[in-house]
Amino acid sequence: MGIAKRLTVPDDYFVFSSSVSFQYYDLNNYNTGLFTFGDGSSRNLAYTLGLSRNNKGVNPIFPTSGSEFSVSAKFTLPYSLFNGIDYSNLENQKDYKLTYTEGSTLTTAPTPEGRLPAVGDYLEETTPGSGVYQTLGETFTPDVAQDAAVNRGKVDQEKFKWLEYYKLKFKADWYTRIAGTQSKALVLRALGEFGYLGAYNSGRGLVPFERFFLGGDGLANFSLDGREVVQLRGYPNQSLSSQDGATVYNKFSLELRYPLTLKAAASIYVLSFLEAGSSYDTFKEYNPFVLQRSAGFGLRVFMPAFGLLGIDFAHGFDPVPGYANPNGWETHFIIGQQF
Repeated sequence: MGIAKRLTVPDDYFVFSSSVSFQYYDLNNYNTGLFTFGDGSSRNLAYTLGLSRNNKGVNPIFPTSGSEFSVSAKFTLPYSLFNGIDYSNLENQKDYKLTYTEGSTLTTAPTPEGRLPAVGDYLEETTPGSGVYQTLGETFTPDVAQDAAVNRGKVDQEKFKWLEYYKLKFKADWYTRIAGTQSKALVLRALGEFGYLGAYNSGRGLVPFERFFLGGDGLANFSLDGREVVQLRGYPNQSLSSQDGATVYNKFSLELRYPLTLKAAASIYVLSFLEAGSSYDTFKEYNPFVLQRSAGFGLRVFMPAFGLLGIDFAHGFDPVPGYANPNGWETHFIIGQQF
């Protein structure tokens, strides 16, 4: 639910908007790796403020002048400030240690005395990282508090029962006519984007929702976790972010456009582009000068009956993270994205 208002100061091109949103995630045996708790719930109550200025040229399909700037801030309440929970110490508390439950599928081994885990016993890994557990007994002692394995699902269920985060985004989009007339203009488009997802409480950490996934055609498929898909041509879809998504990204693009026809029945133009961008899991890793680069060319067709259709051929000059060789050529199909 939101409201927006066109401003008259500093000029008539500014728009201020605000909105409130609520999402409820109810997880039932949802063990996909997206969340560390397969059973539980998360709630996302957020408030978003936005300020934008848009004076792009008369034709919204093929702007030849003007610009669009936008900045937004999305944030939740700082629950950890007043709920009294010490999130940095959850792993050491009794209720968040791993215990053996009836019907458990954990791999277990007997103790040297030959005892197997019983329901209610606290568990430890026989060897760190082995995934094999043995009992420590059902009494919670200081030694058990130190040695018992952490029930990561319970810890994260507590941390993310009410999502706590803030997200900042900035975008600048500029159009300049280099040569030609209004109907046959060679146009340069310059674009820059930045996004950052932060946490109020370092003990609670960054949420596994609302993250950025960089790379590919930028088409957002159905997703449950509020992710934002960011286009960077020349690389496979979402390949330039880690599996769980990034919390920081930046992207820069230069695009030359030339119209073949701008008739009402169909608008067609060709383009060539240079792009660069990268994403990072934490702000400490952020380096705006280390980017994955690409270049290519493409075609756009806009028809009122079908909307925007397009195809791009792009060459990635840098390796996808985890590989050694440059990515090479990729073909991207564009459907319904902004102009």
